[in-house]
This record gives sequence, C-alpha cells and structure tokens, in this order.
Amino acid sequence: MSQTSSPAHLAVALDGAGWHPGAWRAPGARPAELLQPGYWTDLLAEAERGLLDLVTIEDSLLPQSEAPLRADERTDRVRGRLDAVLVAARVAPTTSRIGIVPVVTTAHTEPFHVSTGIATLDVVSCGRAGYQVRTGGRGGEARLFGRRPELDADVADPPSSPLVADLFEEAADHVEVVRRLWDSWEDDAVVRDAATGRFVDREKLHHVDFAGRWFSVRGPSITPRPPQGQPVVAALAHVGPAYRLAARQADVVFTTPLGEDGPARVLADVRAAEDAAGRGGHPLLVFADLLVVLGEDAPDALRRKESLDALAGAGPTSDAAVVAGGPAELADAVERLLGAGFAGVRLRPAALPHDLTAVTGLLVPELQRRGLFRREYAESTLRERLGLPRPANRYAA
Repeated sequence: MSQTSSPAHLAVALDGAGWHPGAWRAPGARPAELLQPGYWTDLLAEAERGLLDLVTIEDSLLPQSEAPLRADERTDRVRGRLDAVLVAARVAPTTSRIGIVPVVTTAHTEPFHVSTGIATLDVVSCGRAGYQVRTGGRGGEARLFGRRPELDADVADPPSSPLVADLFEEAADHVEVVRRLWDSWEDDAVVRDAATGRFVDREKLHHVDFAGRWFSVRGPSITPRPPQGQPVVAALAHVGPAYRLAARQADVVFTTPLGEDGPARVLADVRAAEDAAGRGGHPLLVFADLLVVLGEDAPDALRRKESLDALAGAGPTSDAAVVAGGPAELADAVERLLGAGFAGVRLRPAALPHDLTAVTGLLVPELQRRGLFRREYAESTLRERLGLPRPANRYAA
C-alpha cells in the first residue's frame, strides 16, 4: 500500500438524494424533503460533525438528465433542484466550521451577480465560502434565456471543438471579473466614522475596468471585500480545456482519475496546464473524485450497491470511479490517492443520508486511526484550512 504522511483533505459532493439513480427509493431516503431547507441543514450538520473540509452543492440551469447534452423524459429519477447559492446561504448560519462551495454556471450568468452572491455567502459564513465553476452553455440552456444561439450537441461535444474552447475561455474571463470585483473594495474601505459622517473611504473603492470578448465591466462591486479576500474558486476538470481553466483561475480542481495509470496521468495533465498558463503562486490543490457506496464491511457495501442497482434498473453512470466497500477499503483508496500526490479526495455519496453518515461515522474514524485526518477543526476560514494564503488586494496602493 502507498504510504504518505500528508493529512487528507476530505470533501463531499451533495446532489439531491445522492449520486445513484435509485437513491431516492432506498431505505432511509427522504425524497419528500429534497426541496426543503431542513434536509440540507441536516446534511451540512452531519458533514461538519465529521470534520470534513468542505461540501460542494450541485447545480445546473436544467433539470437533471441521464443524457449529458440534452434533457431526458424519465420520470423514475429525481428531477428538479433548489438554487445552490441560495441553499448555501440558508445553511451557512447553521454551521460554524465547514467550507460551503455551491456550483455556479458561468454561461448565461453575469459575473457581477456571482461576485456579490459569493461575497455575501462569505460574510454569512464568516469566511467559509467558495464556488465551483460550471461552464454550461449546452443541452438547451440557451433557450431558457434567448440571448445567444444554442450549441449543437454533436458539434459542441468534442473537447477540441472551438465552441467548447469558447465556453472555457468565457468561463476564465467570468472568474477574472468576479475576482476583480471582490478586490474592488479595499479591506479597510468601510470607515463607519459617525463623528465625521463618513461611512466609506471613496478612495479605496476601485473601478475594475475589465473589457474582453464576453464582458465589459467597470465596477466597483456593491459588496465590500469578502472576509477571505478571495473566496475559494474550484473547478471540475476531465479534459484539456477544463485543466487550462483551472490552471488560470481556480484554487482547487476536482478530477476523475480512472484505471491504474489514471492518477499519474491526471496529475501530469494538471501540472502541464499550470506550466502552460504560467501559473505563479500557490499550485492547484488537486482532489480525486470517488462515487462511494459504503457499508459496515465490503460484503455489506456490495449488497447495498446491488439493492440500489435493482431499484434503478441499472448502476450509476459516472465520470468518477465507483468504490463499494467498507471503511478499510475506502480508506485504502484514499491513502493510495494521497500517496500518488493528490491533496485530497471528494466523495460523492451514492445515497443520502446513508452514505454521508457512513463517511462521517465509519470512514473518518478509520482515517483518524491511520493518522490521515484531523481530530478537530483548527482553522477558521476555508482558505486557511486548505493552506491557501489570504491574497493581497490587487488595487491597494
């Protein structure tokens, strides 16, 4: 087994009833509550009890679909979701330490609104916010807004397509505008001096003056600089354009290594993208995604997976590796990935809340026993927990 002395960063990706299509029908599922705030506050409370670094909350501009580039007609799967940023803002005050990272689609979404929404989330959470960039732009999304042409799925699907390249270039500019708007107020711009009647120092508010192919934004923001200065930006990457986006603009990249040579190949692709982008400062924190069915032991996990497969009529279709096992098997997988050079692992629970409570109640104690995971929270902000420095304001004198 690979050996490593590095502590694990451990995240969990929350999506509806779970990442298995049969999850909503499983014993212990709460399908009647998926669109209620209490369901999400319970999940976040459980993740925080397990001392996890962060949770991501899935989102898109279209209902869920098993067809990657279009809507399907299935009625035997969970369909419909709440807005991830608003869910994050609702649950943040009920937690105190865990990082909260909703997914945000860049196509059709104005960076000004994203910057204020995530900055507000950072305030509400006292410095524990981030967001995961999703490019979007396909599968019928354009028809929801009517401001840009729909991309043909057959043309837009290949990673080398110019249309796909444009989506990622647009996303990179989108994040650049968001980051500049976060810096458009210096840290001490809010004075609140009642004696002199001066609430803000206008000299410490700055125009960002961004002009590019997709956006022309003057600024400043309406929201003061977030507590972290720059909330954490994450991206999911499988192919070259996504690696390049992450290298240019993200702090964290979620990846999906498959097969024996997958981890080494993914890490090489990420570092090559960083070199090509001329990235300076802190290197990308690379997480490996795993879809997990967790049981008391390996036979129990396999029984659970077979039951979920029977409920759905099929197993999960996933870009990430599927691991069905007990805490020892999953801890072995985490340890191998850490030993290969990954900073952490993001787990996609097959069924909620069962596989989340299994992560916190079974996997975390096993990782702690191996000396691979914390026994208490030590840091206050998400950036601190991930070892990311608080960046200086680019506009400050």
